[in-house]
Amino acid sequence: MSCSNPPILPGLAPVQLSQPPLRRCHPAGRQLLLGLGLWLGCTVAASAQSAVPVPAFTTSVQAPAAKLPPFVVEQPNRQLSPFTGMTRQHWQDAARYLLSGAFSYVHQLSDPMQFPKQPGKSYPRNEGQVPTEKLEGLCRTLFMAAPLLKEDPGLTLNGIKVGDYYRHQLARLVDPQSDTYIPPRAPNGGPSQNLVEFGGLSVALFAAPEILWDPLPKATKEALAATMLSYGDGPTVPQNWRYFNIFILSFYKSRGYQVNEKLLEEYLQKQLTHYRGEGWYDDAPAFDYYSMWAFQMYGRLWSEYYGRTHYPQVAQQLTANFAPLKDSYPYMFGRDGSMIMWGRSITYRFGAVVPFPLMGLQPEAGTNFGWMRRIASGAILQFLQNPDFLQDNVPTLGFYGAFEPAIQAYSCRGSVYWMSKAFLGLLVPADSPFWTATENEGPWGKELAPGTVFNKFEPGPNILVTDYPNVGAAEIRTAANRSITDPYRGNENYNRLSYNSAFPWQADGPNGEVAMNYVFRNKDHQWEPLRLFTFKKFEDGVYYREAELESNKNIRLSLADVPLPNGILRVDKSSGSEGAPMRLGHYALPNLTGTIRRQTRTVKGVPVQLIDNGIYQLALVPLSGWAAPEVVDATGLHPVKPRSTVLNVAGTLAPQTQPSIYATLMLWKKSGQPWKDAELLPVRKVAYSAPDNSAVLTWANGKTQRLTF
Repeated sequence: MSCSNPPILPGLAPVQLSQPPLRRCHPAGRQLLLGLGLWLGCTVAASAQSAVPVPAFTTSVQAPAAKLPPFVVEQPNRQLSPFTGMTRQHWQDAARYLLSGAFSYVHQLSDPMQFPKQPGKSYPRNEGQVPTEKLEGLCRTLFMAAPLLKEDPGLTLNGIKVGDYYRHQLARLVDPQSDTYIPPRAPNGGPSQNLVEFGGLSVALFAAPEILWDPLPKATKEALAATMLSYGDGPTVPQNWRYFNIFILSFYKSRGYQVNEKLLEEYLQKQLTHYRGEGWYDDAPAFDYYSMWAFQMYGRLWSEYYGRTHYPQVAQQLTANFAPLKDSYPYMFGRDGSMIMWGRSITYRFGAVVPFPLMGLQPEAGTNFGWMRRIASGAILQFLQNPDFLQDNVPTLGFYGAFEPAIQAYSCRGSVYWMSKAFLGLLVPADSPFWTATENEGPWGKELAPGTVFNKFEPGPNILVTDYPNVGAAEIRTAANRSITDPYRGNENYNRLSYNSAFPWQADGPNGEVAMNYVFRNKDHQWEPLRLFTFKKFEDGVYYREAELESNKNIRLSLADVPLPNGILRVDKSSGSEGAPMRLGHYALPNLTGTIRRQTRTVKGVPVQLIDNGIYQLALVPLSGWAAPEVVDATGLHPVKPRSTVLNVAGTLAPQTQPSIYATLMLWKKSGQPWKDAELLPVRKVAYSAPDNSAVLTWANGKTQRLTF
């Protein structure tokens, strides 16, 4: 397989992709194929604004007339769950609610699990991709259907017996006359989306074999085994994808079929090499939620259903790698359980919480299960109770509503049901402490005190997690390896300076509109964001990185982030041999009510710009190297509402022969809270010291702090 010669199946025309100059082909990208021959891998747009033109294509799926209302927690249990009201029963209600939306498209057993195509870059883009689209809807909805069917085999939705439906659809997968038929992998076929979905199907088969597998006719079982093993016993992508092969091979081995055990063992050992510590796996080449909703989830369930019996040493190592999550991962969620918008496939949303309930499979002493469930339930409600979440009874491709900048071309409408992996937590017994412990807020209740800021540095992945008690928000900072440029990781999903649970990322605009990043005017006279970062160190509460412009490595910055109780102090220094016009953005606020209030203040001669959307207020204070801040309105760039506003500063980067410090305070508060001058200007002076390449901060209280680049 090569970038220049993507495989094309008979009858499918090759998809022509543009050749943007800033992306290089990574081996993982080279192998990403969609379903029946769609080539995605080597060349994709470098930013969310650079869309590859594709022929117009849509499906004829009609939306149901009856619309699901937002989810309501009926009869909340405030004794067991004082914060969310959610118990295990309410989780089942939530799973049925989402599943009922999918089944509103099913009127007879032969109806596929297919939904209206969302306009934009998502697939299908031709008829040849439709069977794989239907396969995604079928297999991913099983993540919530299988746990429900285990406890209610007679479950009926929209007049359809759910168990009968899935068994019928499994038979149609291997019927060449069916419109959902999936052919076996060709002898020279590479990894494909079919492999992904069959891996997920194997999870459901392991979870509820008495419902989904045992009742099938022998001929159907044989045909399914032949088809699924043709994908499982084959090539894969060297990242989380190996688990799809592992689950297929393991399930059929557990059912007495001959499988390629040598390949199974090889993939198991290779998956272990991705572990970096603190519960994080490197998804080659980045850290993101795939560490949680793929590596950790699949490893936990595989150990439960197969590994501890057949590969106890591997299962033991996976268990050891899972253990640190209870002490690190919960801090990545806001006080109310809200999750951070970060990384590709963010349309999977609360699938990111699945490690929390899975902690209940093998309860470990010292786990605050009440906090784990409070986070998981809060994140589920963050989306299910948002009025923009569903469209046509199906979750949108987006974060809340539809949001094209966050979508990857490998997603279809049914892809969103990866989020229902969270409901695999219902496989955890009802008497597990995850379900029986009383909800609590963990350290947010006491240790994370107002007026403080809490940093938790994770040295394996070099991730800094910061919690802000004043607003109850969580934030992360990462540094992507600059030597790797992957097709899906050059945009806003990964290149923000930080990501915050209270402020979902805003996409970059063509005129230099930017939120929580730098953009530079490049040689093509376009505004290009930083996307190549190298971690340096975390020291004395300061997170240090180096950054360079991908199109011009001579444009470089040394970055220093100092989290404060009410925001961030940025102290950045030029470190390259060339200069360029540049802009820097704060977080952005969505326009929720039609008006974002603006205010300009001057504090001890320093200009301060403030904005307020009725929920939060932001302040931008330029300390060194910048002109006065400006208010920038945007349309279509924010995931929460069509209109938004961001605070920007502009300047010119100087070459390192003229070392310059670019210092900025990016502050926030809840709306309605007044700002004191001391809060807006906690720093009296920022000075560069050339002999030791440092910046000396003089705080308003007279204390000094040295930032060593």
